[in-house]
Amino acid sequence: MTIISRDSKDLEEGRQQDGRVADKTSADHVQEESTEVIPTPIGFAGKFEMYTKKFERTLIEYNLEARGIQRVEPHECNELTWKNYLQAFLLWVSVNLAAVNITLGMLAPTVYYLSFKDAAFCAVFGSLLGSMAVAYIATWGPISGNRTMIFTRYTFGWWPSKLIVLLNLIILLGYSLIDLVVAGQILSAVSVNGNLSVVVGIIVVAVIGWVISTFGIQIFHTYMRYAFLPQIIAVSILYGVSAKHFDLQIPSAGDSPTIIGNRISFFSLCFSAAITYAGGAADFFVYFPPNTPRLPLFVVSLLGLVLSFTMALLIGIGLASGVSSDSAYSAAYTRGQGNLLVEGLAPLGGFGKFLGVIIALGLIANLIAPTYSSGIDFQILGRTAQKVPRVVWNTCGVIIYTVCALAGRNSLSEIFTNFLALMGYWVAIWIAIALEEQVLFRRNRGGYDWTIWNQQKKLPVGIAALVAFLIGWAGAILCMAQIWYIGPIAKQVGEYGADMGNYVGFSWAALVYPPLRLLELKKLGR
Repeated sequence: MTIISRDSKDLEEGRQQDGRVADKTSADHVQEESTEVIPTPIGFAGKFEMYTKKFERTLIEYNLEARGIQRVEPHECNELTWKNYLQAFLLWVSVNLAAVNITLGMLAPTVYYLSFKDAAFCAVFGSLLGSMAVAYIATWGPISGNRTMIFTRYTFGWWPSKLIVLLNLIILLGYSLIDLVVAGQILSAVSVNGNLSVVVGIIVVAVIGWVISTFGIQIFHTYMRYAFLPQIIAVSILYGVSAKHFDLQIPSAGDSPTIIGNRISFFSLCFSAAITYAGGAADFFVYFPPNTPRLPLFVVSLLGLVLSFTMALLIGIGLASGVSSDSAYSAAYTRGQGNLLVEGLAPLGGFGKFLGVIIALGLIANLIAPTYSSGIDFQILGRTAQKVPRVVWNTCGVIIYTVCALAGRNSLSEIFTNFLALMGYWVAIWIAIALEEQVLFRRNRGGYDWTIWNQQKKLPVGIAALVAFLIGWAGAILCMAQIWYIGPIAKQVGEYGADMGNYVGFSWAALVYPPLRLLELKKLGR
């Protein structure tokens, strides 16, 4: 996929004081030698800015993306062809057909004590519901030319949107942490006598992911176009080899209310696993032209998400269903979810270990998407942060989640069940507010002006969205069910509660946002 980028002169002269890239006519793109005398940089800040701009110019010379949060103008977009839709489909398949989602499926029999049938239904429909929100947000990339968290400014305004950005950064870095732990476990398990430690495996995958995600969306899309091929072959072989160990007869454990609560909680976990991609979904499609039809992009994104989630989750559920009846599977699971995956390939001997390496390296596709988006989101935190190139923020993000992965490499199940479900709450609330802003308010007010993305005084104030967001969070807290806390409403269902925080948070925010937004428009006018 060809990226049309600004030349080095445009990068230097087109950047205004507030960090926006000025609109250019075609005549402005003629390369000329600058006669401007560039002052000698003073102090550390001046030298740092000089070196970062020089680095950006170097990236452009090699046709690599130097752009950060600046809006992609229509003349910079690619031509729309059927390949764009194929690219969108393959991107989501490559991202989600990963070991991290296989290990997520393992939690259904081992943590929620669900039968294969119960777990399969919850996984498929939970991920379907969450994927619909992701596909919806993805369609905003071509229309706006803006990154996902920039789009949030059109609802939450300048300052409240920074809270959403911080929460999204936690998701992006947290997901990357999980990817590294799973990859490290698999690589260690397939090594000879376990000679490769989990620590080394984590570092190897982190470095590869950093290289691909740091140098721009062109490399990102090229990698995603082919990453699914070895994955789908390896995962299909895994299914064929291990299916005979799947226990399809074991029933869900507990009394009727407890089983219902566990079904709801696992459904919510799969919903959260899918919907958390929404925070960066538009980032990958900003180079699609503005005239890209929304429905086809929505459909191909949804298909890519649901098919890959379904395949990965069902294999994970099947592998873990054999833990209670197969001693080898049970012993492998006690050493970590990654070890159970490798045990499923054990009958193939050395070839099975090779496939294990393929599956572990497939996590790179799942890693580079949040890493790429995190570099952009760091820039949205403020004008000073915006001056730091995306590649620097990408590097900082990689260091942060690699250190956290090394520290939490022995606690993967706890990270999954506590972190992932908790992060899904705020995304569901954010989706409710963004959806209502579009349907109830923007349609009758001329839509969105995408050129004001960095003009604080023209964006909404964001008070209505912030208050609705906090009210939604209050509802989520009352209805969440986590190991460390069960809300008073969630407690009413079964022995372990039922995690309903996503749905209550969504509905409470959706109920209060319209009147609050009407009041905001009446009093403040924007």
